[in-house]
Amino acid sequence: MTQAPLDWRLIPCLDDNYAVLLRDEATGTVALVDAPEEAPILKAVEETGWVPSLILITHHHHDHVGALDALKMAFGATATGPEAEAARIKGLDTTVGEGDRLMLGETALDVIATPGHTRGHIAYAGGGVLMAGDTLFALGCGRLFEDTPQAMWASLQKLRALPDDTLLFCGHEYTASNARYALHVDDGNDALVAYAGEIATKRARAEPTIPAPLGREKETNPFLRADEAVIARAMGLEPGTDPAQVFAALRKGKDTFR
Repeated sequence: MTQAPLDWRLIPCLDDNYAVLLRDEATGTVALVDAPEEAPILKAVEETGWVPSLILITHHHHDHVGALDALKMAFGATATGPEAEAARIKGLDTTVGEGDRLMLGETALDVIATPGHTRGHIAYAGGGVLMAGDTLFALGCGRLFEDTPQAMWASLQKLRALPDDTLLFCGHEYTASNARYALHVDDGNDALVAYAGEIATKRARAEPTIPAPLGREKETNPFLRADEAVIARAMGLEPGTDPAQVFAALRKGKDTFR
């Protein structure tokens, strides 16, 4: 499981959350991304021998920070998270925001502000990976709990600009549900139909669908394609409609889709 210069270990937590261990190959330095649940993370660290010295938090929701204090104590790690949510996350040692850069050993991780799901949400990108938290999911995106469709669409455009070979890690295993909605919107997309079939096979085997190549998401994820005519038409809107308006219709449709 390698995307040089980082090794990774995906850790299922709670009902459908993921945490991720990232290890810099050059130095052996390890970070944990998000802290949903103590026991499975402790088990993964024991199995790999990868002890994190840094815990990176994407946003303040409890299913991403609930085990932060316990894990800091267990590993002697420091915690870094979004400056805009510092008052809402107990246990942060340092805060970061848009344009900041962290070093994980010899690997640079850029901090990207991605408001939408929460107002202060951040993502981390570098070393061939994107830690998107609950902003971007495989074939989906996060609910708009604290910000506007315009803010989320702007955030998704930032993530879409990353290289195609970037591996997308997200905070939840929502891909099968997202695939059903994506097909509802864009059933003429052959790449999406093939992708959805692979997802169904993986989930039937209880296998994770994460990480997902970002290039494939750019072809198939309707939430990354709100500026395409085919998605506007699917939402009953004219091609050329403001993409933020198309995105808002997409997100509203997903919120009520069954």
